[in-house]
Amino acid sequence: MASGIDTATVEPAPAPASPSNAVAEVHPGPRAGLSHGSTADRRPRTVRRWSVSPLTRRILAVNVLALALLAGGFLYLGKYQASLIGQQIESLKTQGEVFAAALGEGAVLDSVDEGEILLPDLARQMMRRLVEPTHTRARLFDVRGDIIADSRILRGPGDTVQVHELQPPEQEGAVVRLANRIYDKLLSVLPRHTSYPVYHESASPRADEYAEVARALRGESGFAIRSDPQTGGLIFSVAIPIQRYKQVLGAIMLSAGSAEIEEELRTVRLELLRIFGVALLVTVLLSFYLAGTIARPIRRLAAAAERARGRRARVEIPDFTRRGDEIGDLSRSLREMTDALWQRMNAIESFAADVAHEIKNPLSSLRSAVETAARIEDPTNQRRLMAVILSDVQRLDRLITDISDASRLDAELGRLELEPVDIAAMLETLADVHEATRTDASPHLVLAIGKSERELVVPGIETRLSQVFRNIIGNAISFSAPLSEIRLAARHDGRAVLVTVEDEGPGIPEEKLTAIFDRFYTERPLGEQFGTHSGLGLSISKQIVDAHRGSIWAENRKDASGTTIGARFSVRLPAFA
Repeated sequence: MASGIDTATVEPAPAPASPSNAVAEVHPGPRAGLSHGSTADRRPRTVRRWSVSPLTRRILAVNVLALALLAGGFLYLGKYQASLIGQQIESLKTQGEVFAAALGEGAVLDSVDEGEILLPDLARQMMRRLVEPTHTRARLFDVRGDIIADSRILRGPGDTVQVHELQPPEQEGAVVRLANRIYDKLLSVLPRHTSYPVYHESASPRADEYAEVARALRGESGFAIRSDPQTGGLIFSVAIPIQRYKQVLGAIMLSAGSAEIEEELRTVRLELLRIFGVALLVTVLLSFYLAGTIARPIRRLAAAAERARGRRARVEIPDFTRRGDEIGDLSRSLREMTDALWQRMNAIESFAADVAHEIKNPLSSLRSAVETAARIEDPTNQRRLMAVILSDVQRLDRLITDISDASRLDAELGRLELEPVDIAAMLETLADVHEATRTDASPHLVLAIGKSERELVVPGIETRLSQVFRNIIGNAISFSAPLSEIRLAARHDGRAVLVTVEDEGPGIPEEKLTAIFDRFYTERPLGEQFGTHSGLGLSISKQIVDAHRGSIWAENRKDASGTTIGARFSVRLPAFA
């Protein structure tokens, strides 16, 4: 019969997982093939649904926070405010120099007795005319530091009148007022770049109350920036000396508030807020879109996995592999995992049925022999029945041993680490052991590995790969004639190592070239005692090779005329990188 028909291939699956590890909905009550868990394990779980998923909230928070920090940085405008302040001071300084030059030329009297003197009345009139179109406040101090003119003080025949500029009447609507209050509240949160001294004004101010005026009376220009507690803004002041032929005759002090600067900053900030509002709207919409492309598929995958828990009917996992991203990878992994679980469940059911069938036959024979032995008294017949009983017991022992090995194989292959395995050295050892233990009538094992093929290293588990080649060689020996030759060869095949075992036996029926790797398939040579093989050898070999990401197949060797002259088993394993 066919060479190598010792075993077959059904990949024995490990014992079924407990319900806590199963990806399924577990229905109340025990299930066949599953261990009993706690009540909580058997209760169906429900996936919590959110109106807005936590992932969406996180994406939205991260995007909005980054945009808010950026907008806050723009609203600060520290350097822009400093540049406006600098421009305002330079403008006041230029105006002060013009006013001082005009007063020095038009309001000074060249007296024979006192020399050059500043005429207060004329200086007061000229200063009021000069400052009127500028909307700034001007104060004039004489050389002794006394104030002699103030643009906000009107002197007439009666009492003096102090002039204050009134705020324009409010014409904004409720929405504008609300926006202004929000703006003021937001502005109060922003940190101040610089703190300034508080502005104080007495009823009869003198030059020594203002450092810049005191400096101007010494012949140098000066300026100061102070905070105004009444308006909450700033007051800028510049003092310029009034000179005639380098002689200091007095000082003029110009001051202005920060209303124009605040208005400019408000305009810029409101424009930035409009841009921020548009950007915020776009960011929120894009965040929801991004979160939808992530959270929605994940919810669908989670719901499908939840439905698959404990269902007897197969549940299809949504396919997102076309996305080409991590969710596509997750979808593919879940689909592959679900396929593997269903294959494993089917393998478990098939394995259990095959084991029950294979064990039932020797048990039936054993039971029949035991019942018959109890009824006969002939010693010769009793010895024959005891031999049958012993044979059935040995067959059960071999069968249970092979079944145990096959059931542990998956778990063992998954736990062990792959190491470099020298295939050439392994085959040499197997050939040496065979030649050392062979009998005179046993076939010869010929090793055919060239000198250039000595570096045949693959990643794997040495003991299991050795088991594969022992099974194949043992199978070839059982179908080979006495003193025939079994050729064992290995060579490089691209990025893989190819090992072949060729015998001179009767070959394999063409329709059985695949079936010989099925589990519990066995068909032995004529004359061999029934039950000496379990039919798991080649099945285990295929399982080991598959775990090493290799392939194993069988074919017949033919001569020039097409006549079968033996069988060839080939094992291809990926080479060690």
